[in-house]
Amino acid sequence: MEKVFAMAEEKMGKTLNALNNEFASIRAGRANAAVLDKVKVDYYGTPTPINQMAAVSVAEARILTIQPWDTSTLHAIEKAIQASEIGINPQNDGRIIRLVFPQLTEDRRKELCKDVKKMAEDSRVSVRSTRRDCIDKVKKMEKASEITEDDLKYAEKKLQDITDKYIKEIDKAAEAKEKDIMEI
Repeated sequence: MEKVFAMAEEKMGKTLNALNNEFASIRAGRANAAVLDKVKVDYYGTPTPINQMAAVSVAEARILTIQPWDTSTLHAIEKAIQASEIGINPQNDGRIIRLVFPQLTEDRRKELCKDVKKMAEDSRVSVRSTRRDCIDKVKKMEKASEITEDDLKYAEKKLQDITDKYIKEIDKAAEAKEKDIMEI
């Protein structure tokens, strides 16, 4: 039975981590190196993340600088950023690439908040699905007489408590991201 609890914790934890990673890649009008996490550069035929081939830093509140260790990769990095869906045009001065994050419009902020709500709801559904799978496992154990009916009730309550904990974490993360997006 403890294996089932551990499995629930692990799967729900992974769901929360995935959600936090998705939230990090949403740009909220200020420079954030996480927006480049999904951008891969063709580096000698190998798709390589930018942070493995350049120093990425926040120069000012809305400016991100990318300084490649090998300056011959500047053009490839610039092309990869332009081809990505981050929606920012890189400025290349021959040594460094600068990404200037524009201020978000009110409509765009509301749109991003809707996206955040949808991602959070998808994560809540995933957590509940994990709970359902784990409860099914425990019910099978009870049917096979591996555990008692009291153990089953205890397990269902414990799984619900674990689920409530992760749903609360998801709600907190979503609320924080929405607040971040709506700040001017």
